[in-house]
Amino acid sequence: MSHHHESACTACHACSCAQGKEGEPRGEWKKLTLAAGLFSLGFFLPVPLAIKLPFYLAAYFISGIEVWQACYSNVKAGQWFDENSLMAVATLGAWCIGEFPEAVAVMLFYQVGELLQEYAAGKSRRSIVRLMDLRPDFARLIKSGKEEKVSPQTVKPGEVVLVLPGERVPLDGVIESGSGHLDTSALTGESRPVTAQAGQQVLAGVISVDGTLRVKVEKTYENSAVAKILELAENAASKKSSAEKFITRFARIYTPAVVFAAAAVAVLPPLIWADASFKTWFYRALIFLVISCPCALVISVPLGFFGGIGGAARNGVLIKGSSYLEQLSRLYTLAFDKTGTLTQGVFAVTGLFPAGNTTEKELLKLAASAEHYSNHPVAKAILKEAEIKTETPETVQEIPGEGICASMKNTQILAGNERLMARYNVADVQAGRGTCVYVAENGFFKGRIELGDKVKPGTEEALKTLQNGLVHQVVMLSGDSISAAEKTAYELHIKHVYAGLLPAGKVEILEKLISGTPNGLATAFVGDGINDAPVLARADLGIAMGALGSDAAIEAADVVLMTDEVKKIVSAIKISRKTLRVIKQNIVFALVIKAGVLALGAAGLANMWSAVFADVGVCLLAVANSLRPLYFKE
Repeated sequence: MSHHHESACTACHACSCAQGKEGEPRGEWKKLTLAAGLFSLGFFLPVPLAIKLPFYLAAYFISGIEVWQACYSNVKAGQWFDENSLMAVATLGAWCIGEFPEAVAVMLFYQVGELLQEYAAGKSRRSIVRLMDLRPDFARLIKSGKEEKVSPQTVKPGEVVLVLPGERVPLDGVIESGSGHLDTSALTGESRPVTAQAGQQVLAGVISVDGTLRVKVEKTYENSAVAKILELAENAASKKSSAEKFITRFARIYTPAVVFAAAAVAVLPPLIWADASFKTWFYRALIFLVISCPCALVISVPLGFFGGIGGAARNGVLIKGSSYLEQLSRLYTLAFDKTGTLTQGVFAVTGLFPAGNTTEKELLKLAASAEHYSNHPVAKAILKEAEIKTETPETVQEIPGEGICASMKNTQILAGNERLMARYNVADVQAGRGTCVYVAENGFFKGRIELGDKVKPGTEEALKTLQNGLVHQVVMLSGDSISAAEKTAYELHIKHVYAGLLPAGKVEILEKLISGTPNGLATAFVGDGINDAPVLARADLGIAMGALGSDAAIEAADVVLMTDEVKKIVSAIKISRKTLRVIKQNIVFALVIKAGVLALGAAGLANMWSAVFADVGVCLLAVANSLRPLYFKE
């Protein structure tokens, strides 16, 4: 039995549905078919009751043995009140008042309903298990030129493995040779194959679609992305939401209350009214017990959260527990890191602004010539953008904090910030936004090159959707300079920007945001998870972006996006809200239907058969509704 369903059943003390059924569903159906056959013989054969009775007893024993065993185990453990004890008491009472067919029918239909519930729950679990079935079965280890099939757990970093078309990459590493396409859908939710080539990082669990790859292993299996994902998926049910905690407390109070209420229904009317029949009111009390089984709530609520977690995983979002899924549904403030989260984290030329008669090509060539020997990230970005053969400067003077003065063929080239231009008295400098390199030749201003961290594709649209009703406010917390942060914020229409922050500063600002969040709502921080671990841990909800390979992200965050796309947060919020809607529907539906049928039962307008259908039917409808978030699509 899966960990998820086990924890759900333990919480509600209702485990009969899970005992011995998932392992042998066919055997259970055979047993119930036999019980149903014996019951039918007893019910329809035109023979005296003395002959019918053995058929009823055999059918009851076959269908009810597990309930009585579970009831006995629970009583021994001090758990007197659960749905097993309700069924046991109700059917025993029916035997006592001579309602033999109904005693058997109650147990039989109850067990059929439980088996159908287990089938539905099993389908949900199997869907998620298939989705998360990333664990590679073997690794083709290359040793001394020979190929050997081994367990991925035995492969060490530095060793080389071979991946054939159609096989899973067994461990995280770098492609040494080979090319093709990778199916990353199980990890990222991305349906399109990704191009694979030598030198590229590759994660365990992805499938080589059409290429043979030699991969140099970088991490042991225990530290691989796939092992961490599987561990998180297996433990996801351990973080209970407030709704689940409520249902657990509700079941502990509700069940004994129902038993005492049923006892009152059986005993009080005959004592109060002289013409009230004890047998009639005892029968109504038994119906009351059957109808009042809380299984629709205690099974469907955890299953609803489980479906939501599975639906999120199908869309490339790993949520560590149902409590975090619940927090996603009530976000008030969403704070983003800038570099590597909203932007690509790589410096690039974003604009060329030549002055006078200078062309863009001439401006870029002058700057590239001056930066020829520099290893600064800004210089590398300019040289990459130029992609032309530059002249080698004869002399280079690097002025710390200002830029470079290079000389060649009686020409002086300046490339740096405004302070460098002022030092050499360059006139008519046109100021720009963000990070700028100003270029001058022989004292004359030639233009500026704007550089920046390019915004990730799709981020602007995703933030627009988030700010259009999904969250109250979006905030940027950046360690970059004010000008660079404001430039990105301007592009993405983010109104609230805090720049020049160290990790401690981000935590300080985040605490102010949390204190300004209304009660019952949550503040989330989205970061790349490496430098932002303290902030991720401090937030009500920490979301790590594109950080499957980052231990810090997985440890500190509550939600891990399997790609670095902001739009995944939109999907996660929508799934969480759908899940909470489904769970509220289940709670209201179950309580309203049960209250109505309980009233009918107390009034003598519902018999034992309708009670069973009301209990099992409500539960099955609630379980079916709980599976809807599993199949969420944008």
